[in-house]
Amino acid sequence: MHLVASDLAFAYPGRQVLEHVDLRVSDGVRLGVVGENGSGKSTLLHLLAGDLHPRSGQVRRQGTLALVEQELTPAPGQTVGDVVQATLAGVRQVAAELEAAAAAFDHDSGDLGALTDLLARAEHLESWDADRRVDVALTRLGAERDPGRPLESLSVGQRYRVRLACRLAERSDLLLLDEPTNHLDDDAIAFLTAELQAWRGGVVLVTHDRELLDDVATAILDLDPAMDGRPALYGQPGYLAYRFAKSQALHRWRQRYRAERKRAALLAERLDASYEGLSDEWRPPKGSQKHRRGTRARIHVKAADRLIERLEAEAVEVPTPPRELAFPDLPAMSPGWDPAEPLVELRSPRVVAPDGAVRLDLPGTRLAVPPSGRLLVVGPNGTGKSTLLAALAGRLPLDRGTRTAVAGVRVGVVGQENGPIVGRGLDDPATLTGFDAAANEALALLSRGQLDPAHVVPVAALGLLAEEDLDRPLSELSAGQRRRFELARTLVAAPHLLILDEPTNHLSIDLVDELTRALARTAAAVVVATHDRRMRADLADWPVLTLG
Repeated sequence: MHLVASDLAFAYPGRQVLEHVDLRVSDGVRLGVVGENGSGKSTLLHLLAGDLHPRSGQVRRQGTLALVEQELTPAPGQTVGDVVQATLAGVRQVAAELEAAAAAFDHDSGDLGALTDLLARAEHLESWDADRRVDVALTRLGAERDPGRPLESLSVGQRYRVRLACRLAERSDLLLLDEPTNHLDDDAIAFLTAELQAWRGGVVLVTHDRELLDDVATAILDLDPAMDGRPALYGQPGYLAYRFAKSQALHRWRQRYRAERKRAALLAERLDASYEGLSDEWRPPKGSQKHRRGTRARIHVKAADRLIERLEAEAVEVPTPPRELAFPDLPAMSPGWDPAEPLVELRSPRVVAPDGAVRLDLPGTRLAVPPSGRLLVVGPNGTGKSTLLAALAGRLPLDRGTRTAVAGVRVGVVGQENGPIVGRGLDDPATLTGFDAAANEALALLSRGQLDPAHVVPVAALGLLAEEDLDRPLSELSAGQRRRFELARTLVAAPHLLILDEPTNHLSIDLVDELTRALARTAAAVVVATHDRRMRADLADWPVLTLG
């Protein structure tokens, strides 16, 4: 089994995404893929899987392959059982082929090598144990197990866990994973980690999960261009080794760039002085060696020109550096508020779903978020973290208990998934750009008198998206870029309270580090629910509410 990509390049209409990508994955290799949002990580997985065709370069595959995308769009009427049966079909086909080949095998003239290969394949798949293996994976990942449950009735995260469990049980030779820990809790991540560590084939995983890279990756491919303009492969396993090596490479790159620019400035000054001398200092009096002086001047200028040309030929062309998060100065309170009064308070909240299932029940609990307060909400999937955050934000009615909030408090919410693309007035959601959507958000608040014009945060100044991406329809952005926009749209309103549900989902590693530092420093109150183990460790000094 192997997977080889050679000098891959790919472009969407009007936009180059990938160039000069080389990789090789064989048995036992677990390649982590990182890079900024929009750098082409998910596109690379589709190229490796054969769903997309490169503009140039080639991909060679040997063996079976399975891709687990970030989002599963179900067919109408498709159920959990349909996904399970589709997964088991390939395993059962191998078992049926082995049974038929063994029954028809001629011991005198049969091809023993072919039969041995088929037997090895069946043993690798453990086809006799496939049903139990699927059930175990569904259970350990916290996925829906009812075979009759329609996929359309499940959340994005629930659908993802079903697909991931089936792909793990399928045991393909090549496994391609796109942000596999986005919808998993600690127990599910531990199961996934053990499965990947024991995987006998090759794995390519796109992930922002720094702990997963430490535990699983044998090498890391960074799609952000290095000094030579190509993606860089870091062969040392682990996130910390990758981060150290990349920091050193960036330091050398910037040092050389500064030296080249300094030399260019000095030579430019010399060239300017030479031309100035040609017009003034080198103008001789009449009859005084004018030809000799003119020749010397031309030689002097040509020498400087040659130096400049040589410098430009040898200069380091540095691409635009990665955008850095420019987190705004959010307000802790508005004038006239009592600093001792909580911004938002919940008492004994209970929320019941339309089907009668209890989604949250905290009798006798008082949850108060003061100005500049901090709260970290943790717990397994299904314990009500998202429901609690939605109730705290005032987006879910309570079946019991009360919610009170300071009049005029602005609450910014970033949910687990990207919000719907919604237009105002004549805006078409299919063509709505980031600039338009952010303007709609601010105008709605201003028209209701809920926002002082002086507090509006310019969306382009946040460093979350480039201006050309803000000018593109949101429907054309990648999942990571849309996630960045959700964060930007939330910050535009300068909230007093930030509520973030799994804020690291779909974000690049660099942005996760920057966001964590910003949340620790901001004057606004912050409530975070996350399964990200490194983020929880970084926020370990916050008050913690554990559900379940």
